[in-house]
Formats: sequence, structure tokens, C-alpha cells
Amino acid sequence: MTQPDPVQSRIAVPDTALLALLGSRDESLRTAEELLEADVHVRGNELTLSGQPADVAFAERVFAELITLAERGQQVGSDTVRRTVEMLGEADPAIAAVRGESPAEVLSLDIVSRRGKTIRPKTLNQKRYVDAIDTHTIVFGIGPAGTGKTYLAMAKAVQALQAKQVNRIILTRPAVEAGERLGYLPGTLYEKIDPYLRPLYDALHDMVDPESIPKLIAAGTIEIAPLAYMRGRTLNDAFIILDEAQNTTPEQMKMFLTRLGFGSRIVVTGDVTQIDLPGSTRSGLQVVQDILFGVDDVAFPELTSQDVVRHRLVGEIVDAYARHDAQNDRNRLRSAGDGSANAPRNGPPPNRAQRRSQR
Repeated sequence: MTQPDPVQSRIAVPDTALLALLGSRDESLRTAEELLEADVHVRGNELTLSGQPADVAFAERVFAELITLAERGQQVGSDTVRRTVEMLGEADPAIAAVRGESPAEVLSLDIVSRRGKTIRPKTLNQKRYVDAIDTHTIVFGIGPAGTGKTYLAMAKAVQALQAKQVNRIILTRPAVEAGERLGYLPGTLYEKIDPYLRPLYDALHDMVDPESIPKLIAAGTIEIAPLAYMRGRTLNDAFIILDEAQNTTPEQMKMFLTRLGFGSRIVVTGDVTQIDLPGSTRSGLQVVQDILFGVDDVAFPELTSQDVVRHRLVGEIVDAYARHDAQNDRNRLRSAGDGSANAPRNGPPPNRAQRRSQR
């Protein structure tokens, strides 16, 4: 097939957006040149794009979004360029426009700010997760480590408290991790549970003045407690976050969800690939997807390795483990014919992938 003739396009960049668009030492421009198929040249305030028509058209869309961000006062760094290219590559332009899911809308959505730091979604799925929290009473944020599940839920909780949509924030986690038990840890009860709740404190410190947190906790405006402390309560006018929910049993998950009171909302976060429950116990987070999927006012937005906002390697690690688990599952199915898959467990406990396959 004959290739279409190369084309060229010129874009005038407003003076107010030029420096933000180029980035420090033209870092953003170099990133765009690496990621885009079209050739990119800058002369003065004008961008010149050249190449195949489809490549130039895509580059035009990318720079239109970046210029919009720059005009809104956003600093356009290399990460912003990468996120913009990824989002435009994944989304249908017409659908994205209707849903307000253009990169400029996603990356400029402010949730909460403190001392010059603003928390925003950084990917399309994160935007959908945040939107689901706005529009549903119960939201299950499910995805691998580093995708911002807990952090964004915490930001939405602080935003709701500041807007007086709720009277308090309740943060909870099951106190089971990596096979450890609280009884074996040294210290008082508070000292035993504190390490399990520390990640919630850390996120909270990014969003609320640290000096005010003890006062808010003393007043009951913010409560951070193990999941067992939720039993028997009705939680009204509260924003409730259950973190690390993959380590709940089905019974604990039912207990927690039925604490929901009037004027409250719940966000449940977890990673079903990192279950630390003993033996063959099924995760309450896995079971609840089968039970509540399709129920009105309950949402299950999903985050993937593409939504990891930590070091680039975290996403690659998540993908590598997923491939490894998938291969183990295929090996197990191939060996099922000789009865080994159902053989009594006489040796050490199976690995996490095998435990998941047995549930």
C-alpha cells in the first residue's frame, strides 16, 4: 500500500504558555519528541509538526492539551507529557469529550490543596475512580500497589469534610498483614495496631495540617481504627475508608458494609493480588464483587498497572508478577489431570497464586 504524502502543521503557542510548555531546559519538549511519531521543531513561539498525516494529527491533539494545561498555570513536566500521550492513545476522542475526560480536564482536576501542593488524578482511570466517589454511595477501588487508591480516597474524604458534606472521617484497616498477628507484636494495644494504620496517617499528613490532626482525632472528627472496632456501630454523616480490604474475610466485609448510616459514603480499597489471609480463606473483597456487582449506587472502578504513579518500575513489577501468576495457573491446569491439583496439602502452604486458584 502506498504511504500518504508527508504533511506539515504549525501551531502558535501563546507567550503565557510557552515556558511552561517547554519545561525546564526543554525537558518536556524532548519527552514529546521521544514519544511522538511526528517530527517536532520549535522556533520562537511556533511549533512545527511534520510526518505522516495520522501522526501529525495525533501530535496536534497532544500539544493542544498541553497548551491548555500550560495556559491554566500548570507546570508541564515530562510526566505530564507521558500521561497526556497515554490518555489520548487509549481514549476515543468523541467519548472523552462528552465525559470530560480529555487530558487537560483530568490533569487539572483539583481535589484538595495544602501549602502549594495540589492533589489531582494523574490517569484516566484515576479520574473515573474520583468521579465514581462523587456519584456513588459505596465505591470499591480495586487495583495494584501504587495506583493511588487510598491516597485519592483520602483526598476526597478531606474535601468532603472541608465542604461540610460529612461531619467526620473514619479510616480503618484489617490488622492482618504478611501472616503476622497482633498478639505476637510487642507493646500496648495502641503500639500493636499503630504500624498497621501508619500508611493512613502518612496520607492524612499530606492533606491536613499535621498540628491539627491530634485535635481532630481527639474531637472525633477523624477516627483511625482497626476494622474490628467497627462492629456493632452505625456510622452516620461520615466518609468511611476501608483500606487493604483484600485482607478481610467475607464475614468482615459484610459487617463493615452494614455499618453504613444516613448521610455517609464508603470507599473500599484493595489489591486482590496481595492477599495475606491464612490458608484457603477467601478474601471478602473477591466475594463482594460477585455479590454486589450491578447493585444500584455501588461502583467498582478498576485501576491497572498503567495507573501506577510511583516509580516507573512499580508498574513493570506489577505486570511481571501478573504474567508469572498466569503461567502458574496454566501449569496448574495442565497438571490437573494427574490429580496433583487436588492432592492433600502435606507440605508447606501453597504460594499466593495457588491459594487464589483454590478459592
